[in-house]
Amino acid sequence: MTAAELGAELPGRRVVLRPLRNDDYPVWSEVRTRCRDWLVRWEPRPAGAPYPSEDRASFIARCALRGREAQLGTGYGFGIFVGDRFAGEVNLSSIQRGAFQSGYVGYWIDEAVAGNGYVPEACVVLFQFAFERLRLHRLQVAIVPRNAPSRRVARKLGLRGEGIALRYLEIDGRWEDHVRYALTSEEWVERRAHYLSHFLGGSPPR
Repeated sequence: MTAAELGAELPGRRVVLRPLRNDDYPVWSEVRTRCRDWLVRWEPRPAGAPYPSEDRASFIARCALRGREAQLGTGYGFGIFVGDRFAGEVNLSSIQRGAFQSGYVGYWIDEAVAGNGYVPEACVVLFQFAFERLRLHRLQVAIVPRNAPSRRVARKLGLRGEGIALRYLEIDGRWEDHVRYALTSEEWVERRAHYLSHFLGGSPPR
């Protein structure tokens, strides 16, 4: 993938995905600050560790890290934009090649615009990128069972449940169980027409 392709926008119907840039810091910081309580309770953090710094220097370093991951093909991070408004993020991380050909999907959304179907749409855009451009075979989403909004996204997308992984990840200082969902390239091919028509065309998804 060329440098130009790495920085390219991925358009949906109502959302656009693109890598975050240094000059996105003011809008990113405003959303993260306003939605702190909404977001941090679901984010990985070891017990006793301080919350990750979200100052400008840390954000710039994070953007640079995402760029290196994309160059290496190990991960791709995107801001979710609704028109000109920054609304959240969707990320494809921990990509493994070889016999595995798999990656992990994570997402978050501004509480002020949650419930409008933007995250499912962003995920479909990401799925198409992952399966059709990166040629991955499997994507996984892992969600804390009581995180009802994130689980609603998985249900809207019709992701296949694979059971509960006990004490799977340390979230905000606690080892939390996670419900695991997955989608394979074979399932993407079977459902592609539905995904594209329902989430990227026609009337807004419900």
